[in-house]
Amino acid sequence: MNLKRVLLFFSFIFSVLVLAQVQNPVKFQFDVKDLGKGEYEAVLTAKMEDKWHIYSQDLPPDSGFPTEFKLSSKEGITTMGKVLEIGKKHDEYSEAFGAQIVYYANQVLFKQKFKAKNPDKDFKVAAEITYQVCNDRLCLAPTTLEFEKAVKSSTAATTEEVKPEAITTAQIDTASIAVPEANGEVAVVSPTTSGHEKELKINSLDFKNPLTNCGTVQENTGGDNNWLILALGFLGGLIALLTPCVFPMIPLTVSFFTKGSKDKAKGKRDAFIYGFFILLIFVLLSIPFHIIDGISGNIFNQISTNIWLNLFFFVIFIFFAFSFFGYYEITLPNWVANKSSKAEEAGGIIGIFFMALTLVIVSFSCTGPILGSLLGGVVTGSSNVPTLLTFALAGFGIAWALVFGLLALFPQALQSLPKSGGWMNTVKVVLGFIEVALALKFLSKADLVSKTFMLKRELFIVLWIIITIGLVLYLFGKIRFPHDDKEPKISLGRKLLGVLGLGFLGYLIYGLIPADKPKLQLLSGILPPMNVSYFHKEEDGILGLKLHHNYFDALEEAKKQNKPLLIDFTGYGCENCRKMEEFVWSQDDILPLLQNDVVIASVYVDDKEELPEAEQMKIDMGGGQMKKIKTIGDKWSMFQQVNFNNNSQPHYVLVTPDQKVINTPVSGYMPKDDFKKFLECGINYHKKN
Repeated sequence: MNLKRVLLFFSFIFSVLVLAQVQNPVKFQFDVKDLGKGEYEAVLTAKMEDKWHIYSQDLPPDSGFPTEFKLSSKEGITTMGKVLEIGKKHDEYSEAFGAQIVYYANQVLFKQKFKAKNPDKDFKVAAEITYQVCNDRLCLAPTTLEFEKAVKSSTAATTEEVKPEAITTAQIDTASIAVPEANGEVAVVSPTTSGHEKELKINSLDFKNPLTNCGTVQENTGGDNNWLILALGFLGGLIALLTPCVFPMIPLTVSFFTKGSKDKAKGKRDAFIYGFFILLIFVLLSIPFHIIDGISGNIFNQISTNIWLNLFFFVIFIFFAFSFFGYYEITLPNWVANKSSKAEEAGGIIGIFFMALTLVIVSFSCTGPILGSLLGGVVTGSSNVPTLLTFALAGFGIAWALVFGLLALFPQALQSLPKSGGWMNTVKVVLGFIEVALALKFLSKADLVSKTFMLKRELFIVLWIIITIGLVLYLFGKIRFPHDDKEPKISLGRKLLGVLGLGFLGYLIYGLIPADKPKLQLLSGILPPMNVSYFHKEEDGILGLKLHHNYFDALEEAKKQNKPLLIDFTGYGCENCRKMEEFVWSQDDILPLLQNDVVIASVYVDDKEELPEAEQMKIDMGGGQMKKIKTIGDKWSMFQQVNFNNNSQPHYVLVTPDQKVINTPVSGYMPKDDFKKFLECGINYHKKN
């Protein structure tokens, strides 16, 4: 994903706030006309719904998303001239982009003439269009669609329309491909192809009807995760209240409501309304993520495993950290705060809403990095991102709403609040050190997904040791930052935090000592895996286990050894996968089962290595949209979806050597005893049968 698309993605997140439902306001039709003498004209017609438009191909740099239209054919074609655009052109100056832009509304035709290299034979021509559709309020995410036409030879002088093929380059025996249906289930289409590659869909892998019902029956733990994220968001909100951008505003704002009105009851009621609006504003910030998830259901998995986006998060976290250190402030444009402040004059409930909005805006320099860290962590660490983001932001807003609401109800408590002072800058600097430490998590994920394995586990720990030493030195007053007092007084609180820092430093140093068993359980999921180490080779596998990274290779081994096959759907960027490996797999009563009684297929759904060309494929997702299966991760991700209707990691499935699901698959991090029951169930069933 290039930088331009990264920027478009983030601009989309923060520019869209309200959209009733997922929309698809453009319909396409692809035709090929025979012009005679081996010449043809491809015509792609785009019809837009009312008030929607797409951009022209010719736009000034950085002034919108230009449409791209391409033709190709395996049999060979030669394009003639440029792509023509036929439609009612709108050419106007855009204040947002500061440039003259061109777009089309209602309908536009993209035409491209071409010659067939062998016009006497039938051939197929493919069209690809990349575009963005917008209206006067918002833009939808850029989309790439592909279309294909079967063209008869010039002697026949006719064309034949065909639907996009489910598979165009892969040679798969009776391959079955998943197509999402409206109800969320996975439908399967089975095109007839030839070749000798393995099947993507295995009909015998019927996870809904396993051979036995023993083992662990998982309950839906999503609610537990939601409440945990809510609590973390609440904690983040409380921390943000202690920063110099927010804390001094608490007594001023509460006093305004309780003393600024002769009607004390009305003042307190308005304060509660004010707190509610604060909560509402934070919750509204999560709406764009629900919209993105609806438009592209796998977008958050792509974000979590995208190398460049993880590097982008790394840079952003470092940027946040230096803001907390006091070298600069991150602020929104002044005009945003000014307009919000002016809107307060409306009075009544509307005025209170804009007071809450102004608070959120003017405190952005302190809350922005905290919110960014919270959102970045959730986006790159979960498969249920939109809901978790809503809970995280709700927790953040609840913390603020409760503080303002309770202090409005009990204004005398204002007297017991600590006075503003240098301690607030200490909070910011400590947060800065935490930001630097968390930034390494994203750098490590990019390193793992790219398979460079440069940031070894020991190097990661050493960097955290250096960061912790810096934090301890700061807390004891040995180093200072721009906004610190020249001769800071080291309070008891700073000393206690410094002592805790020394304890954590010892904990990290202990983790550097080589051992067969994993250490640093508190950091499991943050640290690189145990086999990404100076003391172990990556190919040696986790805990010395022999792992196969191809399901079909592991299946052959399971047949040879007559053992059940454990499919481990995992990922380089999967935190819960690391926790399972390090603190469940490694247990004395679990590891022997994995070593001796099963064959393990650990397939990585975020492996970015490209498949051989013969194994690459395209899947018809409906509506003319094609999904490319280009990488190893794409293949195993789709394999998991079409066979087990699941896209979460870790996900464990036990199957027999003849590819039948033994017991109900399990997902996510789970207690050791539950995982042991799951394993022993499948192993014992296979031994008895």
